[in-house]
Amino acid sequence: MKKGILFYITLFLLILAYSTATNYFDFDLWARLIAGMGVIEGGHVLTEDFLSYTPVHTWWDHEWGSGVIFYFFLKYFGGYSLIILQAILMFLIFFTASRVIKLKTNPYNILFYFFTFMAVIGTTNSPVRCHMFSFLLFTVFIYILEKVRNGNNKLLFLIPFITIIWNNLHGGVVAGLGLLLMYAFGEFLNKKEYAKYLITFALSSILLIINPWGFEYIKFLLMANTLERTHIIEWWGLFSKFHLFKHLIFKIFMAVTLITEGIYLFKKIKSQGVKNWYIQADKTKYILILSTAYLAISHVKLLPFFAITALCFIYDDFYKLIENIKFPIWKDKLVYSLLLFICILTFLTKDFSLPIGMGTYPVKEIEFVKINNLKGKILTNFGLGSYTAYKLYPHNLIYMDGRYEEVYYDYMIPVLKEFCLAYPNWKQIFTYFAPDIIIIEKYYPVFNELQKEGDWKLVYQDKTFGVFLPAKNANKKFILPENDLNYYKNTLFNTDIKF
Repeated sequence: MKKGILFYITLFLLILAYSTATNYFDFDLWARLIAGMGVIEGGHVLTEDFLSYTPVHTWWDHEWGSGVIFYFFLKYFGGYSLIILQAILMFLIFFTASRVIKLKTNPYNILFYFFTFMAVIGTTNSPVRCHMFSFLLFTVFIYILEKVRNGNNKLLFLIPFITIIWNNLHGGVVAGLGLLLMYAFGEFLNKKEYAKYLITFALSSILLIINPWGFEYIKFLLMANTLERTHIIEWWGLFSKFHLFKHLIFKIFMAVTLITEGIYLFKKIKSQGVKNWYIQADKTKYILILSTAYLAISHVKLLPFFAITALCFIYDDFYKLIENIKFPIWKDKLVYSLLLFICILTFLTKDFSLPIGMGTYPVKEIEFVKINNLKGKILTNFGLGSYTAYKLYPHNLIYMDGRYEEVYYDYMIPVLKEFCLAYPNWKQIFTYFAPDIIIIEKYYPVFNELQKEGDWKLVYQDKTFGVFLPAKNANKKFILPENDLNYYKNTLFNTDIKF
């Protein structure tokens, strides 16, 4: 078997193995499925929210195209296809990165890919998320722009058209526009032609207007990409207090790749001198590395941008540093054997079944509400909102969900935070946005506060969540939800939403 074929087969099996081992679907998937359902079943892009009982504005759905893809796969290929789709998207990212590497050197040293994959798995392995399209198209842009730097200027014509697609798949399209500016600045410093990147940037920016909302959407996109998401954990910094001891594999990966590049630079400067090194150095490369490193440090959600950039641009330097080390001739056989063993072991020990997220989602609590016909306004943590809406609409409306700036006003998360953490004004939510049902995590302080209050009564609880009803509605015998996990797997994607 040719090394390239073995490389890609092993890489895909590795990615698939980890994808099938996931424990739950992403919190925002359910809103994406509803958006996709609106297009495929209803024939139009949803621009107005109908899931919430709280004040909302225009639904600026910068991920509507992703929702269409997700719902298409679910409708025609079933829930398992979403896990396969995740693996395919991840594989395409690494495949495209390998094509970038191949422009300069041998791309088939699989260990570097393995370490890169392990570095980002914590933020990318929750099937299936819209930002996967941004990570993939970011890598595609790098490949195109590197081909352009090698003399194939005609490929620049593809970028505006890809921008239209990207813009309707995910708001991360700004990363692609940022790449064009970085290449323009880098090539300017390299004293090479740079105007073509600025022209492509200008044309691509104009074409952002091609979306269901027109020019108004561009204003939203600018706002969304400068918004301080202080209440969302994945937008916190890599070295923030919460993440300080998390993402350790990525932190090791980042440290090793940056140290590698530092050593490579030191050796170059030592042999060439500072002036000659600067003249010959690829400034574009270093702008990309430093910019994406900054993004990764600033926001955990964006760390894959650095991993992709490091794979594309530091891979070659890493292997140049160790090219004089003599490895045993059986080294590659051992590496592939170990990686394939990991794949086989994962497939054998992990059930390839739908991850229902028991304990992550209020699965039984939602079932409790449904089978007892408890209708009305329902209050949950915002991360659980879209799952709740997907399972209980039209009988129940939600306070809010993870669509955040797409649908809701800025003041709503602070009010919800005040409630969950039982801050002094936690009861204000009952004055402004009174619910009929509350489903809340037991680890939040408000869980105990509600039990102390006489106005609300805990009517059902499982390991992680509890269901509260107004005391006047809680004095009856309730039906308890099913305990059979297969029941929840078989009904995971059931919904009463119709278009």
